[in-house]
Amino acid sequence: MSAPVVLAEADWKAREAAHVERMRAWTGPHQERRARGEKHPVLDFLFTYYSHRPGHLERWQPGPGVALAGASARRFLDRPAYVETEAGVMLDPAAFTGRRARTAEFVLKLLTATASRSPRLSCFGLHEWAMVYREPADSVRHAQVPLRLGSAGTDAVVESMDIRCGHYDAFRFFTDPARPRNTLAPTRESQVELEQPGCLHANMDLFKWAYKLDPFVPAELVGDCFALAADVRELDMRASPYDLADYGYRPVPIETAEGRASYARAQAGFAERAAPLRARLIGLCRDLLAGPAPVPKPPGRRADHPA
Repeated sequence: MSAPVVLAEADWKAREAAHVERMRAWTGPHQERRARGEKHPVLDFLFTYYSHRPGHLERWQPGPGVALAGASARRFLDRPAYVETEAGVMLDPAAFTGRRARTAEFVLKLLTATASRSPRLSCFGLHEWAMVYREPADSVRHAQVPLRLGSAGTDAVVESMDIRCGHYDAFRFFTDPARPRNTLAPTRESQVELEQPGCLHANMDLFKWAYKLDPFVPAELVGDCFALAADVRELDMRASPYDLADYGYRPVPIETAEGRASYARAQAGFAERAAPLRARLIGLCRDLLAGPAPVPKPPGRRADHPA
């Protein structure tokens, strides 16, 4: 068994503080809006569609193979899966069993398959348009926000373009009349075969796969994936049929050739930015599934009962 990386107390506490401050740039405003009962059509998605609570997003963790030195580290023993060792407090590799291993196996399979493909940049964000196609204006998902081209204009755009959405978790929200217009028919079972690195939702979902591995993923990696998801979500909605001028967002008018070109350039940039994050998650899953030997515990120490 390789020796853990030991972080001095001052070092890991500085990393913890930096992570909390970074995440509060998003969690703070979100919690303030919730307290006022305000909805945000762009940013709420990051905390509602994704199930990682703001408090968990702010919470720092070192990830596997890292021991935290110093007396303050013993507060981590209040969390599941942490143990006290001669090197310091750290995650117990023996806690990576069952459900966690199955999750890592699926994430590894999905992300490896996705990374093996070339990005496709021809969807132009039409999934958001297909989610409101022929839907009454008062029943669309963001009914408080007007459609930029109105209902008839939105429907006309959908009918004038090919829809090529291969992401099941976007496709499942298409309206009934929009589903047959998609050139693909993604299912949960075909997810591994269809996801590709140019897809905005596949790149946003790196955040989901990172927090699904909690606590066996460093907080900084979760934070990097969240920051990517936040930026991708902005493009996703700027290219949508909604008029978000009141929220400070300029549209990417994908109904025009110029708008489609702008969207594809941004999409390519996000694919490039997502690639190293996907690679880090792939490497983490491989390391976790390699099954390191359990960390020896001092006598009388238990992860859920700190002395």
